[in-house]
Amino acid sequence: MSEQNNAQKQDLNEILQVRRDKLAAMRESGNDPFIKTKYDVDAYSAQIKADFEGFEGKTVSIAGRIMTRRIMGKASFVGLRDNEGDIQLYVRRDDVGEDTYAAFKKWDIGDIVGIKGFVFKTQTGEISVHAQHIEILAKSLLPLPEKFHGLTNNDLRFRQRYVDLIMNPSVKRNFMIRAQFIKFMRKYLDDMNYVEVETPVLNTIVGGAAARPFVTHHNTLNIPMYMRIATELPLKRLIVGGMDRVYEIGRIFRNEGMDPKHNPEFTTVELYQAYADFHDMMDIAEGIISGAAKEIHGAYEVEWLGEKIDLTPGWRRLTMVDAVKEYVGIDFGAITDDLEAVKAAESIGVELADTADKTWGNALYACFDQRVEEKLIQPTFITMYPVEVSPLTKASPEDPRLTERFELFVCHSELANAYSELNDPIVQRERFMKQLELRERGDDEAEMLDEDFLTAMEYGMPPTGGMGIGIDRAVMLLTNSDTIREVICFPTMKPLD
Repeated sequence: MSEQNNAQKQDLNEILQVRRDKLAAMRESGNDPFIKTKYDVDAYSAQIKADFEGFEGKTVSIAGRIMTRRIMGKASFVGLRDNEGDIQLYVRRDDVGEDTYAAFKKWDIGDIVGIKGFVFKTQTGEISVHAQHIEILAKSLLPLPEKFHGLTNNDLRFRQRYVDLIMNPSVKRNFMIRAQFIKFMRKYLDDMNYVEVETPVLNTIVGGAAARPFVTHHNTLNIPMYMRIATELPLKRLIVGGMDRVYEIGRIFRNEGMDPKHNPEFTTVELYQAYADFHDMMDIAEGIISGAAKEIHGAYEVEWLGEKIDLTPGWRRLTMVDAVKEYVGIDFGAITDDLEAVKAAESIGVELADTADKTWGNALYACFDQRVEEKLIQPTFITMYPVEVSPLTKASPEDPRLTERFELFVCHSELANAYSELNDPIVQRERFMKQLELRERGDDEAEMLDEDFLTAMEYGMPPTGGMGIGIDRAVMLLTNSDTIREVICFPTMKPLD
């Protein structure tokens, strides 16, 4: 194996040297391939193929990367890949000129070229461009992966996304769908009179979620600063200030592990609406995700993680108590004692976290988290979370142990989280103090006390509904991707040794 690797390295070094020698020769002849600053493009491969009758015989100007070529004496066929797909070029010496054709024959797979020519069909019926002028626009100094196998190593694909996109055209589809989803979501919220805003990425304290932050240092102020783990608290300040409907699409940073559903930096939309509650947020979540599926795919049915998912509006809404009763057979609604609730959880092998109080609410949540969540396949809103795990949420008027909160699950994956927001500053301070106790016990993901946020609340915050949607997860659903790395252009990767 070592001898094979050495031979491959030697072959690669020879290819690299040949390509650099070609570049040097081109420059010496006054034909530097990197000198061109612009090339006018007026047509793309997909356009031409979709409307051959309209383009037939017309002169077009296209540009792209050479992916294949067959040199046949005085004429050649080239496979060109542009922004929209692939198209064949027919290059003939008598049309482009003897000198140009001689230079063209020395170009390599991967070189970027510009072509002017007319559209026609070959004898085999393939739509092509008959080149009348061709020029090189950029020289590829590294060879592309072998065409029949492409780039298949996932670790290398994610590290070198540029090569992944060149060799695997289907990869681009994920990022186009991502852009379409965000565009649809923006329009949906804008049409509801929401205002898009921007809030700080760097903060002096951590808040808005239970997560570990990335810590940095501000040199001039000589203070530690934290990359945001959520946009919640700044957006709520805007609600206090009288901006009744706000949202932010932004990057979030959490110093946590990496797995198929998590990346240290990811994208969410958070939105807040005054005089609304978590029921309104459910309607919006359902409208955005189902509407985007219909807009992008033309149907509500999608496949994800080996399951057929029906996103037709009218998703199931199930309280956490009812979910635990349905899926594991424990009726927490009939339990009032904390110790009895903990024993019920332990009876099915569920254990509470070391830092968690042995309460009814923590036992209920542990049963759901460890036994129910994995069973939720079709879109389901799980509602009414225990107050212990929802420090920023308003308690239910019917049962103060629970809060008006939901999480949206599809294929046992959380896609959205929403509250009827807590707007009582006195209760909010009590909740913050409880979080501080958890931090002192070693829970470094507990909320920190935010005095300025409490000051804002004391000016009066109206009843408010708020929600966060994980954009990466939603795009995973819409692209049938089994890992978050497939829908983030440049995911975080462990450095190579």
